[in-house]
Amino acid sequence: MKNILVSDIMTREPVTVSPDTNLLECAKLMVKKDVGSLLITDKQRLVGFISQRDILWALTKKLQDLEKVHAIEISPKKIATIKPDAEIKEAIEKMKRLKFEKLPVILDNKLVGVITAKDILNFHPEVYPEIEEFSKIREESEKLRRIKKAEKRHDGICEECGHDGILFRVNGMLVCESCKDSM
Repeated sequence: MKNILVSDIMTREPVTVSPDTNLLECAKLMVKKDVGSLLITDKQRLVGFISQRDILWALTKKLQDLEKVHAIEISPKKIATIKPDAEIKEAIEKMKRLKFEKLPVILDNKLVGVITAKDILNFHPEVYPEIEEFSKIREESEKLRRIKKAEKRHDGICEECGHDGILFRVNGMLVCESCKDSM
């Protein structure tokens, strides 16, 4: 397991947008691809980065129509990157130091992939116990996402006990609150 390189486990086709993509299109793409951020590229050259948080900031601070703001306009000017021939240990240390969950991978000034904490954990989680905090953060956010999805309310008759009222979708069934709590 020695000398594992970033290129060995990176995601080779990250989700990207062009600099002139508007924020509404960015938000729609994030939802469609189920990602929290996008890399901004111009002819394979990394020129920016945009996250859900950046879009929310623009929506609340700039108070502008998301269709009128381009991704590059709110992207940070400096972006932390890593080379594909860097060792995973270096990527982990950089992620920890910067408190990032992902780093764009650059070779000859071109974007060739992205390395994420998830990529590292999926590859061999027990090898890198020092990034356990990344997995805990991801695990908690996944739990919250599943709970929010599961708790969409409906009116009707509980499929478990027959009670009429507000229902919640749990494990593919519509159940009342008391049945939900006992599941």
